[in-house]
Amino acid sequence: MAIILRLDRVMADRKMSLNELSERVGVANVNLSKLKNGHVSAIRFSTLEAICEALHCQPGDILEYQKDPE
Repeated sequence: MAIILRLDRVMADRKMSLNELSERVGVANVNLSKLKNGHVSAIRFSTLEAICEALHCQPGDILEYQKDPE
């Protein structure tokens, strides 16, 4: 199983740059870049909440569960 991060897609839909999201959320650009590219193993709920508020979306718009093929 895997959790797929769709932050890049939501940002593109909202036409928001990584720098703009970083400023709105208050998280370092480098950390958001890692999140956007799927190079993280965890995310704080407070960060997820701030991202959802800035992008006007739901957590399910950013996170997707994908079952491993059997």
